Amino acid sequence: MAAISEIFLFIIVLPIILLYVWRTKTPAKTSLPTNWPLVGMLPAILQNCHRIQSYFTEILTESGGTFQLKFPRVFNMDMLLTCHPANIHHIFSRNFLNYPKGPEFRKVFEILGDGIFNADFELWELHRRTTLSFLNHAEFYGLLETSVWEKVETGLLPVLDEFSENRASFDLQDVFQRFAFDSICRLVLDHDPRSLCRDLPYVASEKAFNGTTQALLYRHLLPESIWKLQRWLRIGEERKLSQAWEAFDEFIYPIIDFNEKNPKNDHNNLLASFRKAYEEKNGSSSSTRDFLRDTVLSLMFAGRDTTSTCLTWFFWLVATNPKAEIEILDEIEAKLMRQKDEGEKWRLFNVEDSHKLVYLHGALCESLRLFPPVALEHKAPIQPDNLPSGDYVKSNAKVIVCFYSTGRMESVWGKDCLEFKPERWISANGGIKHEPSYKFPAFNAGPRTCLGKPMAFVQMKMLAATIVYHYKIELVEGHVVAPRDSVILQAKNGLKVTLSKRNV
Repeated sequence: MAAISEIFLFIIVLPIILLYVWRTKTPAKTSLPTNWPLVGMLPAILQNCHRIQSYFTEILTESGGTFQLKFPRVFNMDMLLTCHPANIHHIFSRNFLNYPKGPEFRKVFEILGDGIFNADFELWELHRRTTLSFLNHAEFYGLLETSVWEKVETGLLPVLDEFSENRASFDLQDVFQRFAFDSICRLVLDHDPRSLCRDLPYVASEKAFNGTTQALLYRHLLPESIWKLQRWLRIGEERKLSQAWEAFDEFIYPIIDFNEKNPKNDHNNLLASFRKAYEEKNGSSSSTRDFLRDTVLSLMFAGRDTTSTCLTWFFWLVATNPKAEIEILDEIEAKLMRQKDEGEKWRLFNVEDSHKLVYLHGALCESLRLFPPVALEHKAPIQPDNLPSGDYVKSNAKVIVCFYSTGRMESVWGKDCLEFKPERWISANGGIKHEPSYKFPAFNAGPRTCLGKPMAFVQMKMLAATIVYHYKIELVEGHVVAPRDSVILQAKNGLKVTLSKRNV
């Protein structure tokens, strides 16, 4: 009865407070949200939900890196926001075992099933061990080089040449998403969906990722009862998520079934490696098909969205910083190009060559620092915990780690933290400067650090060097580029550009 009365009061009070907040003309003297009776800080969250990453950053900047958000008690949604490097190190490394993904995380990311992002303990170890074995094989980087350059020559360059010749504006983010989708499908499924070609066909499973990431952010911010009701009614973001789920299943399951009927047991077949590892662990093949679907989808998420998002922000930053573009061009000329008397200067380069591109590496790191593809992560401790910041966390309390905010903290990166400065990643002797993952968590931190980090840098350098060397990129005037409200920090309206060929 008390709960019903509280809900009734909440329904009455919330519209009154929202009306007051929105009608107030005086600019707030603080970014910190007001903790109202009954409704908590929900009005401020609703008022800023269209710019939630920036709003969280403002709150954390003013509060010293950690802040307790209060929601209506009936929703049981209170959460601790943090971007404090010491807290990140504690949660992801020092006290790692106390912060598994847990059941609440799995509810939010249920679409990923038993994939590596949801897995804990023995299942996570299986994912990690099998993936590492694949990535560390002596022939892996040769396979990666072949895959990337083949897609560059048959997909990327023909598409960009056509846009360049026609002087037509287009969405560069869409091109990167298609490239990354085709590439990860080739590596994981040994299948090329050919979404990146001159026709730019609509591929439902490739586009499904965009709807998924926004819905997953709202699941972090809405009461579970609300998003579950939306899912049942198939409305709002939950409708998009359900449609995406269907598109993923329709794409992945037939390929899994084909591979089972036409097995390839060579070391380059990741699907076969996971099938063998899972069936050895379980002693049965009854749930293998669903496990492989979850595994494939998780790897597709990692391969498609993180790489394409980093490259999108990289080219936006380079286009708005001409000095950096000149530095990158000069480095490509000095480190990779043939001499003029050897014929065509441009050449396809390998993994070892990519390590020579130090300034380009720094520019990619700056893009990842300012716009980490995974903007936040949800954690919940098994046992109560005291964080280095002095904050107490109850067992199963929701902790939101804001990676986006970490890269924008003056206390972490200095007074020039909002500036794009690739030089900050170059050491005194001209090498790549290492920063600890709790300060630079773009690839996560601790034992869950992204296994594909070296592969991602190689792939991104190959694409970035190819495009910078061959084309001059200009942003379309008047096109607004801003982060999208989703768990993956894509550009909300894409990256509209025009191309002109360089004299190479």
